[in-house]
This record gives sequence, structure tokens and C-alpha cells, in this order.
Amino acid sequence: MTFDILTLFPGMFAGPLSESIVGRAVSAGLIDIRCHNIRDYATDRHRTVDDAPYGGGAGMVMKVEPLAACIEQVKAERPGAQVLLTSPRGIPFNQQMARELSCEPGLIIICGRYEGIDERITELYVDREVSLGDFVLTGGELAAMVLVDAIARLLPGVLGCGASAHDESFADGLLEYPQYTRPPEYRGLAVPEVLLSGNHKEIARWRRRQALLRTLAGRPELLSSVELTPDERELLKRMREDGHD
Repeated sequence: MTFDILTLFPGMFAGPLSESIVGRAVSAGLIDIRCHNIRDYATDRHRTVDDAPYGGGAGMVMKVEPLAACIEQVKAERPGAQVLLTSPRGIPFNQQMARELSCEPGLIIICGRYEGIDERITELYVDREVSLGDFVLTGGELAAMVLVDAIARLLPGVLGCGASAHDESFADGLLEYPQYTRPPEYRGLAVPEVLLSGNHKEIARWRRRQALLRTLAGRPELLSSVELTPDERELLKRMREDGHD
């Protein structure tokens, strides 16, 4: 899968996307990350990419011509790629969207800057505006890194042998259950006995119960979209009665 990132600051991506799992995936040829400097498409001698907004107001707006030229060049090379714009007004990014986007042949991610981009870019080229949450960053570069990381790790082979994205938080709509490793006891805190029992059926039941408990305590709104058994619904009812909400 190819990620094309359109940005005014391509140097920001060198470290974060060349390390750890994403960096190994790039080295292995599982994903391709290409940064395109929007400023390279400016035609004046000062390479101007922003201008004052019509109607007045604070800040500057990213100009339409350089960004449009950059998008068109990349789209010509990857016509099937979906175009995303990082924007605080976009659709909130979540694990379900990450799974959907991981099925795309390629993604073109536009990193917004200044007070925003000329609205005509959105009307002409953008397939989806994406937001990380109800806050504002200095630019879309950090958001683009998050998108690449969350999507790339869902692609075949990226997490490596023995690793899986299926048991993580949000994979089944719930927060993930607690994890433990050696030693079995540390500063008076012991690993739950069921995890040492070797009884995989009981371990699965314990993990499911813990996931339900964590979700009820931390993100109860997620439970409305989770498919629950009658026993689990009864369990949640008792948890609420016991004050776990």
C-alpha cells in the first residue's frame, strides 16, 4: 500500500515513519511512504503557498494553485487512491475507519496548515475529511503520522509473525483486557491465577469479562454497539448495580 503525504514540512516525517514497526514495514516493501512538498508546486520566485483570506480575518489560507497541482500530479500516478484531508471539522478517526482505509489501494493525505486550505480544494479533490478529535494542532502532519501508523499496522505482514490486531482495544468494540508477563509477582501484586492455569476457555472468559468491565468504567458509550450475549448483559447489569459505572 502506498501512502502519499502532501505537506509543507516533509522533514517532519523522517524520524517517526522510519522507526519501529512502520519503519520495518517500509524496509520490507510492505508499505511505501512518499512525502511531497507542496511548496515545490508554487510557480512564483518566492514559492508562495499562502495568502490572506477573502473577507478578512486572522491568519493565512493555503493557496489553491500549488496544492491543486500537487494533488493532480500524485493522482495521475495513483488514480485509484482516496484523497484524505486532515481537518478538525472532519469525521472522527477510529478503528473502524482505519480498517476501512486499510482496504484501499493507496491513500493521499493532505496536511492542512495555517487557518486552513482554500475550500475549492475540498470541493474538487477531497474524498474524506478526517479528524483526530475535538482539538486543534499547528498542522496536519502529526495527524497524518497517526493515520499512517494506525492503518499500516492492519495490513498483512506488518505486525509480523505471532502478532495480531484482532485482540486489541476496539477490535471487537471493547477496550482491551489487562495484560501481564513475568515475573508472576511484583511488589506484592500477583498475576491473576486464571492466566497461569493453562485453561484457555477460562482465560478467554476472564479476558472478556475484564474487557467489559474496563469498557463500562472508561468508555461506556461503546457498549451500545457491541453484540452481547444474555449472560454478558446480565453481568453488565450487576456491574452497574455494584457501582462500576
